[in-house]
Amino acid sequence: MMIHLRKLNHFLFLLLFSMGLFSCMKKEQRPNIIYILADDLGYGELGVYGQGIIETPNIDALASTGIRFTQHYSGSPVCAPSRSVLMTGLHSGHTHIRGNDEWKDRGDVWSYEAMFNNPFLEGQRPLLDTIVTVAEILKEAGYQTGGVGKWGLGAPTTEGVPNKQGFDFFYGYNCQRQAHTYYPMHLWRNEEREFLHNKMVPPHTNLADGVDPQNPASYADFILNDYAPELIHNEAMSFIERNIHRPFFLYYASLIPHLPLQAPRHWVDYYRKKLGTEDPYTGKNYYPNQTPRATYAAMISTLDEQVGEIVKKLKDLGLYENTLIIFTSDNGPTYTGGADTRYFKSARPFKSERGWSKGYLHEGGIRVPMIASWPGRIAPGTVSDHLSVFYDVMPTLCDVIGQPLPSQTDGISFLPVLLDKGEIKKHEYLYWEFPAYNGQQAVRMGRWKGIRKDIFDDNLDIELFDLDKDKQEQNNVAANFPDVIEKIETIMKREHAPATLNRFKIAQLGDN
Repeated sequence: MMIHLRKLNHFLFLLLFSMGLFSCMKKEQRPNIIYILADDLGYGELGVYGQGIIETPNIDALASTGIRFTQHYSGSPVCAPSRSVLMTGLHSGHTHIRGNDEWKDRGDVWSYEAMFNNPFLEGQRPLLDTIVTVAEILKEAGYQTGGVGKWGLGAPTTEGVPNKQGFDFFYGYNCQRQAHTYYPMHLWRNEEREFLHNKMVPPHTNLADGVDPQNPASYADFILNDYAPELIHNEAMSFIERNIHRPFFLYYASLIPHLPLQAPRHWVDYYRKKLGTEDPYTGKNYYPNQTPRATYAAMISTLDEQVGEIVKKLKDLGLYENTLIIFTSDNGPTYTGGADTRYFKSARPFKSERGWSKGYLHEGGIRVPMIASWPGRIAPGTVSDHLSVFYDVMPTLCDVIGQPLPSQTDGISFLPVLLDKGEIKKHEYLYWEFPAYNGQQAVRMGRWKGIRKDIFDDNLDIELFDLDKDKQEQNNVAANFPDVIEKIETIMKREHAPATLNRFKIAQLGDN
């Protein structure tokens, strides 16, 4: 496959730069990097961020040994575009993938059986080969690059698969729709399917007619043999072990706590005792579950347990002191499928119900936890209100390893914040757009948050919220600050570049 000239020139520059840089740099000075991305984990679902029910001692410990950010934002309010922003360092007005696109013109992409028989029906629209990713930069710098978990940025056989976007190794789900079961029939090892010991139970299957929802046996089809989060975690641990003598980058894109509700029995039993009796979930959006609150909490504690095992593995191998760990989430919490996020106050202090959390550019949909730990480099127990976002990750990691940035990026390195050293550059504003849920744009500018909603209904009015006084965005003060609205409108116009894919075009913003 031919490599685009811009990407080739960038890589040649990186190669020459790296040869000079690393010829005088000791190998042990190059830190390992582990980026852990939870899936739909809300701002308020960790103990260190105020969660009072779900227990997350290992993730909380990362914060106690490192830094906790209070104003970090995801790239988008849903999976694929948020990951595209993360991988490319471009905000959602510039990045290639700006929404979830299931690429329906290929065929029956929502049929689990059809996808199993024809894996080309799996996956989402691909990142282009011309796009430089974080993984490609690190690989060119001499890092072993591994990705595990959920991808969602390029269907099988396309140029967007992980192994063609900078990853030496990948294990997990290529397709977001496949990840609507934690007991799939296969996962991908690089570009080959690896079949599992699970029978076919299509996602969104419900209880059989006439069964008793209070009988645990009624849910037998939803607790099978090979639990994907465990298999994926084991591959991550093996990747770390394989690379003990060379620097590595591990992108740990967990499935948890994205629906459906499926968790290890020991954690479910733990939370059943803690939370008491509850009503089953027998809706139609995702698999049913007899104890939805207990299972949701169990999923998050499972992820927390896995984070603890990663830290222990690093310590056992003598790698902990030379590893930067970043933990965050791809967007805010969901509000459907049996996930009672209002009960858990999952987005606290923001709103977590429909219209305010996942899928929406309000704070509950895009404000996410971020914790970074790097022993001896990051002061323990630090809390920062530095304004940061997913498209800052690429410049930050380039800064960490001493690599030049690609020619196009919207981000600013937050490494000086991590190390409390050097000049701290700040964003004048942050920008998002989302061509779904009826079309949205948003700008964060200091204390101000401007939002456009229902753009596809020809609404271009901007609502304005003062986040210092109104964290839940309840009081629209646009009429009182026309000068602020004018600035935000200018930013929205400037930062929106026409989408290249029809699925993401917004005619009301000038796309045609």
